Amino acid sequence: MMKNILLTTACLALISCGSSKSDMQDSVKDTGETASDTVKDIRTKADSAKDALIDEAQSVTDKLNATISADSGAGFDSVKLSAILADQPAKIKARYPYRNPKETLEFFGIEPSMTVVEALPGGGWYSKILLPYLGQDGKLIGVDYALDMWSHFGGFATPEFIENKKSWPKEWTAQAIEWRGENGPDITAFAFGSRDTSLDGTADAALFIRAMHNLNRFAEKKDYIGEALSDMHALLKPGGILGVVQHRAPEDNSAESSTGQNGYLKQSELIKTIEAAGFTLIEASEINANKNDKPSNSDIIWRLPPSLSTSREDDTLKAQMLAIGETDRMTLKFVKQ
Repeated sequence: MMKNILLTTACLALISCGSSKSDMQDSVKDTGETASDTVKDIRTKADSAKDALIDEAQSVTDKLNATISADSGAGFDSVKLSAILADQPAKIKARYPYRNPKETLEFFGIEPSMTVVEALPGGGWYSKILLPYLGQDGKLIGVDYALDMWSHFGGFATPEFIENKKSWPKEWTAQAIEWRGENGPDITAFAFGSRDTSLDGTADAALFIRAMHNLNRFAEKKDYIGEALSDMHALLKPGGILGVVQHRAPEDNSAESSTGQNGYLKQSELIKTIEAAGFTLIEASEINANKNDKPSNSDIIWRLPPSLSTSREDDTLKAQMLAIGETDRMTLKFVKQ
């Protein structure tokens, strides 16, 4: 249509000027070529605009697909963890109401295939849950108290006991390999203050589950808790999670009774200590709280189940302790800065 308008206009202009037939033909020809070039130019620009829109749409689609892919990753596997918990021995299950392993691991964001550091794994209560859950693509790193810390416990911590502790990383690793089954994760171990630096920056999460009171109780001897937090900070990836479950002292209890000697720590003080080590508190939960546990300045955590250390020969007192249940516990989630 545009071409016809241009041709008509050119013809009228030439006629009005008295142009010859030859001049009119040449002019019409030139005008037609110009119109054709204009149309081609418009089509070229339209095609370019179309290609740009397609590229932009593809870019948006790619970003959306990447987001969907990330969101649909392994994530917290409730079904898998539930099956593992259901398969534990009755003695382990009996403590679920107080330890709440499923809710706790979900709160900390523990996922299959992660590399997780577990402080003070002991007899493997949590390890035996984590090993099958992390799976063959994951890794579990067990960590014990620093070797020089054991002497401060006295009593059971004889020179022979401490000497045997030197082989703990190797022995615990061998034991954990037996626990993991056929499709378990890689396993390694060390003592605080002697970590394998080749592991630095590889952990997705680090867990202190009822493990910080002893690290804090010998602060006058050495900054063991600071040393432990430094190791954990080094092991974690940027943005890695530090999960803490700890026996909680009432905030109005004395400072002397809340250093860890009785097993209890004040939540406010512990948060300050951990944040000073380069972590940021991002969430606190009452998953493991027990409002029945209201310790006095002289109460120790071992008076309660499962230890019941103060009532073994007193059925009346034992009944009172059983009625309270296990300790009141804070559950804190930090991120590495």
